[in-house]
Amino acid sequence: MKSASGPFTRSRTDRMLAGVMGGIARRFGWNSNLLRVLYVIFSIASAAFPGIIVYLILWLLMPEEGP
Repeated sequence: MKSASGPFTRSRTDRMLAGVMGGIARRFGWNSNLLRVLYVIFSIASAAFPGIIVYLILWLLMPEEGP
C-alpha cells in the first residue's frame, strides 16, 4: 500500500461520475472499484441520502487533477 502524499484531487482518468472515488483511491493507493462498491454499500446502509450529499460536497470541494 502506498503512503498518502499530495493533495486530494479528482481523477481525470479513473472516473465513473466525477472522479471523486478515483482520486481518493489514488491518494491512498487503494483499488478504486472496491472503494466505489464499499461506498455504495455504506450509503445504502445509511439510507443513501447522506452518501449522496457527501459525494456532492466532495465533487464541489475537490479540485480536478492538473494536466
